Formats: sequence, C-alpha cells, structure tokens
Amino acid sequence: MCTVIVSVPNAPGAPTRLLAVRDEDPARPWNPLGAWWPERDDRIVGVRDVRAGGAWLAALPDAGRLAGLLNRADVSDRPEADLVSRGVLPLDAVQGSVPSGDPRTHGFNLVDVDGAAVRVVSWDGRDLRSRSLEPGVHMLAHDDVDDASTARIAAWLDAFRAATGRPDAWIEAWLGVLDRSAELSPDDDRAIIRDNRPHGYPTQSLLLCAAEITSSGVDVRYGELDHPARWTHPSWA
Repeated sequence: MCTVIVSVPNAPGAPTRLLAVRDEDPARPWNPLGAWWPERDDRIVGVRDVRAGGAWLAALPDAGRLAGLLNRADVSDRPEADLVSRGVLPLDAVQGSVPSGDPRTHGFNLVDVDGAAVRVVSWDGRDLRSRSLEPGVHMLAHDDVDDASTARIAAWLDAFRAATGRPDAWIEAWLGVLDRSAELSPDDDRAIIRDNRPHGYPTQSLLLCAAEITSSGVDVRYGELDHPARWTHPSWA
C-alpha cells in the first residue's frame, strides 16, 4: 500500500513534482535506482523488483517520462496462472504504452507522467479507468486519487497542499509533512510511513523516490529508510 504525492504545474515550463513512498515485504529483494533494463532501453532507470524483474518506479529522462505503480485491490476471479507481473507497467509507460483493454494483472494504480501531463490509470480486475490530473497537489494510495475515504489522504492531503515552500526547497517542505505524520504509530490507518502487518499484509515502508519532471528531462532521487517502517530522512542518491 504505497503512497504518492504529485504536484501538477499550472504554469508553462514548470516541473511536475512527485514524492513516492514504497511499501513492500522487506524479504522481497530489490535493486536501487539504476539502469536495469538494457534489453528495453539502456536509458531507462528505475527501482527493480529482483524476483519478477519489473519496476516499482521507472523513468526515461531523455523523454521527460516517469511512471510509478501502486497496488490496488481487485474483484477479478481470474486464476493466478493467467496473470502477469504488474512490474512491466511502469516500464511500458515510460516507453509510451499504457494499459488498455483487459490487463492480465492484479489491480493497480499507475501514475503516468509525461512532462507537465499526469494521468492515473486504474484497474480493479473488472474496469479500467484513466484520469488526467488537474493542476495542483494530489495524493494517491490504494484507492482513488484524493480519496477522502483513505485515512492517510484525509489526514495529510491538505498539509501537502499547504507545504509549498520555496521552489528549490519543495522536497524539504514535503518531508516536513512526513516528519509530522511519523508521530503516528506506523500501524495507524493515517500513517504514511507504514507497518501493514497488523492489517494482514507483510509490507512495510522501505524507501522513497523524489522527482522533478519536465518535457526535457527527469531528475529523480532515491533514498532508503534505515529500518523498515521507521521514519528517517533518507540519504538521497
């Protein structure tokens, strides 16, 4: 149950800004931000899932493209043998191909950024929807964009919208919101830095990525938490 905050610009040439927190089973290995897919395009960088080979977040900087993946519950009764990994979706998206028709995956929210244009493609195993985001700050987890029924969005979306800061200090302003959110227990429904094990899932918050995206490039940073589900300011790489 990852979390993404994204600021869609309302001025020509201004960057899209994104902060993504990844929740995953700490026992499931991953590779940090890097160029792991030369068979596709050696310019693609991302955070690679070692087991399935796909990406949680990927970028094609030369094209001004970035995509991130959040799991979403689905209502499909399709057998596991008929499904493929969701990790291919961010890689496809940065190469200009987003899901269509009847995706053969579990449910997802795919954040697809192309310069100043941001859309969220959502799949619940039955219906595939696409929503273009209006200028402003938005928040997404395992349900809909800015969904007030998601406790962490109801608790913190307005705080992220208020934490604009200086244009060159937006990351610090948003990390300040995470500082405040981390005063909650990580198993609190309102928490952003999370321990989902009490809720029946093995996932915990493990890492963050922050990115600025324009039509001419992507500046993406990667940082791991010192301990799962325990908030520390990351050492960006």
